[in-house]
Amino acid sequence: MRAASLLREMPPVDHGAELYLTYEGERLLNLASNNYLGLSGHAALRDHAARAALEGGAGSGASRIVTGTDVAYDALEREVAAFKGTQAALVVGSGYAANLSIMTALAGRTATVFSDRLNHASIIDGITLSRARHVRYRHNDMDHLRRQLEAHADAAQKILVTDSVFSMDGDCADLESIVRLCRDHGALLVVDEAHATGVLGDGKGLSHALGCADEVDVQMGTFSKALGSYGAYIAADEDIIALVRNRGRSFVFSTSLPPSVVAANRAALRSVATDTALAGRLTDLSQRLRGHLDGLGFDTGGSTTQIIPVILGDNDAAIAAREYLRRKGLYVPAIRPPTVPQGTARLRISLRADISDKAMDDICVAFTDLAQERGVCRA
Repeated sequence: MRAASLLREMPPVDHGAELYLTYEGERLLNLASNNYLGLSGHAALRDHAARAALEGGAGSGASRIVTGTDVAYDALEREVAAFKGTQAALVVGSGYAANLSIMTALAGRTATVFSDRLNHASIIDGITLSRARHVRYRHNDMDHLRRQLEAHADAAQKILVTDSVFSMDGDCADLESIVRLCRDHGALLVVDEAHATGVLGDGKGLSHALGCADEVDVQMGTFSKALGSYGAYIAADEDIIALVRNRGRSFVFSTSLPPSVVAANRAALRSVATDTALAGRLTDLSQRLRGHLDGLGFDTGGSTTQIIPVILGDNDAAIAAREYLRRKGLYVPAIRPPTVPQGTARLRISLRADISDKAMDDICVAFTDLAQERGVCRA
């Protein structure tokens, strides 16, 4: 792995969720965090978390099935369901755990699960753990998906699962077409809104932005990205939530979130539900930077969101670009296989709403210099 520039390290940073972090004594603009709205340091989240920790302690003790469920947990789930417009919701420990719970609860040996090739690793692992037949379709290729559905028309149970915003490419699933295909072929639809929650559709996700949320059977999202806290939710009809509560292995066999996190999640949800200005600014910033990078000749893939890849191909090239930008005061991660397909190593820019106009100017200048350094600048 080291010889192929694939060995991963954990960089020693301070304040890794904040707008500026400290890395080996350097103060760098943070373009790596999924803290898209800058809410992790928001006063309301901090105050509610601190108060809950003082009153309820640092831990929850065990799983909710063993020790029972705190009233704050129940309140959070009611608030999530109301926000998402579903009958019920279930809060779990992480986005990864949520996808494992969904798949292990809803799928089984007789099920066939259709999955986009670029879906998150947690979706793939959840399908594997469920022991269902796994049928992958080419990324956002609706013709290929249709053919796969037709080829497995006799499957006893069909489930389609997709990210709404793809975490390494920043593009969006063709949910409107997917909804039609699921309706035509009798497939249950599961949508992972992790990177869209708080950002798209008044914070409710891509399915709400496109007006098709009522035709999505299960919506998953996280508190750990734009909502600035930790954990995840599953929103669906009451029977589906009851099934996940009973059969979702990563929910049943995991300790529940501590009181401080539950309190922060409630504060974050209220913030996003009542104020969409930050999401609007994030969209504007993303459009500006993507246009600048495209104009320089960089390959930003099909990104339409706050996640903007700069696809360089070679692993060493991605690492060299990361180090060059670090010298320019930017912290941008280099993403390599197996996180992304072979030959598509890249920089992954995660924009955030609290970036100032001056900082955005600095970002544009740094990438202009990088383009000239690499000889790809069109300017």
